[in-house]
Order: sequence, then structure tokens, then C-alpha cells
Amino acid sequence: MADFPTYAQILTDGFTESFDPAVERTDMERGVPKQRLINTQVLVKLNATLLFRSAADVDAFEAWYFDAIKRIGWFQMKHPRTGATITARFEGGSIGSLSPLAPRFYIASRSLVMEYLR
Repeated sequence: MADFPTYAQILTDGFTESFDPAVERTDMERGVPKQRLINTQVLVKLNATLLFRSAADVDAFEAWYFDAIKRIGWFQMKHPRTGATITARFEGGSIGSLSPLAPRFYIASRSLVMEYLR
């Protein structure tokens, strides 16, 4: 399994983490609504911005995306909040748009969504 590239830095600014609790809720005629678990695991989504410190890093990331994980593959990475190793993928295979932060993409960023099972 591929490892997430170390040169792609995940920024804390704009980082969010969310999940669907996989709970079914049924309203009752009287009393408190009933709830039950639908799945034993939940799909966690990480909204993140990646920072690339050189144009070569941008090219290397795209090569990794197309060749190593083939756009939809799973990869291992350290969770930005916990530091634990997780197995993740890009939501819908999308890596978002590349935005230049300096002329000629010497510094650039990408906002994207990664997902993993918890």
C-alpha cells in the first residue's frame, strides 16, 4: 500500500474533521424517539489543504496520485490530529484544484477531502 507523500504538508488552517454517525432515528407517537446503530464503523471525512513548497513537489504529488494510487486507491498516512496511522483515500477520487501561492507555482496549495473508516 502506498504512503502519503511527506512533502505534501497538511495545513491546520481550514482543517476540519466530520463523520456521519450511522444512526437511524425513528420518531415515536409518544415519548422519546428510538435510535439504533446502522453500521459498526463510520466514514470519517477530513477536509484539508495541502501545501507544496516547490513546483517539483506539485509534479511529484500528481505522479503519485495518477501512478501509485491510480486516483482511487487507498494509502496510509498519519492522522493530522491524533498522529495514528490510518488508511485513507480521496473522496470520489478528487484532489481538488491547485492554487498558486507564489509565481510559477513555486509554492502552491490544494484543498481536498480524504476519508477513512473508523
